[in-house]
Amino acid sequence: MDIFWECLLACVTVVVLTDQVLAVRKPPHIVFIVADDLGWNDVGWHNPEILSPNLNRLARKGVTLESAYAQPACTPSRNAFMTGKYPYHTPLQDVIDPSEPAFLSDELPILPERLKALGYSTHIVGKWHLGFCNKKYTPTHRGFDSFFGFYMGSQCHYQHTKPDRILRELSSSVSLFSSIGGTLLRNFVRLHSVGHETGRDFRFNDSIWRETEGKYSTHAFADRAIEIIQRHDPDTPLFLYLPFQAPHSPITVPPQYSRLYNHIKSPIRRVYSGMVTALDEAVGNITSALYEKGLMDNLLLVFTSDNGGHPYMGGNNIPLRGGKNTIWEGGTRVPTFVYSDTLLRKRRYTNNEILHAVDWFPTFLEIAGGRREFNIDGVSQWQMISRGRFSSRHEFVYNIEPSGKGAVRIGNYKLIVGKPGRHNDWYPVPGMKPIKRKRFKGGRFDNVTLASDPYLLFNIKDDPSESRDLSRDKPEVLEALLARYRVLNATKVEPHRPGRVAGADPNLYDGFWSPGWC
Repeated sequence: MDIFWECLLACVTVVVLTDQVLAVRKPPHIVFIVADDLGWNDVGWHNPEILSPNLNRLARKGVTLESAYAQPACTPSRNAFMTGKYPYHTPLQDVIDPSEPAFLSDELPILPERLKALGYSTHIVGKWHLGFCNKKYTPTHRGFDSFFGFYMGSQCHYQHTKPDRILRELSSSVSLFSSIGGTLLRNFVRLHSVGHETGRDFRFNDSIWRETEGKYSTHAFADRAIEIIQRHDPDTPLFLYLPFQAPHSPITVPPQYSRLYNHIKSPIRRVYSGMVTALDEAVGNITSALYEKGLMDNLLLVFTSDNGGHPYMGGNNIPLRGGKNTIWEGGTRVPTFVYSDTLLRKRRYTNNEILHAVDWFPTFLEIAGGRREFNIDGVSQWQMISRGRFSSRHEFVYNIEPSGKGAVRIGNYKLIVGKPGRHNDWYPVPGMKPIKRKRFKGGRFDNVTLASDPYLLFNIKDDPSESRDLSRDKPEVLEALLARYRVLNATKVEPHRPGRVAGADPNLYDGFWSPGWC
């Protein structure tokens, strides 16, 4: 045989054998880490002022996804992660307040249920925020083997207490009043909060858990994650979902972390930055445990955020516009990376292809050996991530509200229909340098007033900071995106947004926010 054909045959054999080896590889362990309200400019690989050496190292050695998107707020993003569907295609479309009997429908199959059917051991450590009014909507009844964390959207990082929304808004209003008016309001709040509005929220599986009271939540969650890893049978594939509480408000952290940022003038930014460093330390400890257990030989680790940073709660998204609760890039484009020692064909690079929160569901299913899901919005991005290929999607929906307001991206263009949100500015980093305009320390001000035009159009590739509206310059592009938006808008479902229920009062459940009232 000619030497050329012998070499070619040998090369083909190697490729075939390599693919066969990959095909018979055991399903990989999956660790899915979600930070809470982490801004674009709040990680070390975007901002060297942030001390996040463990995250930086994993991002640098893995694949950094620079066009990864989530929903504008907590509950919708978690809905997208778990179902692979845009929230506007499900009844759960908004953030759940404590006494609202809202929930992720048990008629929708979710990620841990699918992975459990494939033989995975499934665990959640951290924040759920997908409903708890009935036990059947809580994690251990939705496919997770264990749950350690809290049901709701936020709480004290140490005592795990949470006031309901009305009390919280009344309390924050007290500072606006002085003299007699303020005294009357304070008395009203105090009288209406006794044994009625504030409760604790922490569980180990279905049981109330008090042993971590007084322990900083990031540390408690890291310790539990490490315990799961240490006890895990390496021959069983592991799915560990780690939706951390940090750096969501209330903005607090043990002093040793905030002291690292004493050069920052803004107290809220100083503490917020310390929260990110504490989170980074937790991720470092967790990855060390994974190595010690020998799980890293066949493991995929994903790190992302549920939405952008809140500009009035210490977070920052510069150079992106807006923040949490908006459909600007600053509210939806999130710092993300993927890391693996063995599963990535292409590593140590930055990927600028589009990925949306709904894509994690089918991506994880593909690498786990599951069947393709057809009744979802997500598409698997494994080839894009692992081999550096093009994205599997050309468009995605930022959000569509029941009123029809929202945004869509098709190719490089983004169409915004209606108001993008309350915060429309480009927010400076608090306390990093003097600000000539109003003193900035997380206070409530915007310097931008939007025109009354019903549509905004941006080229995100050329203008990621959304500084130039092209709706008048490119009418043909605007009309094409509007036509597509109308089609997408017609597919939205009716949201389930029930009223508040008095039976949710934690005083009825030994002072804990608990299931049993819907």
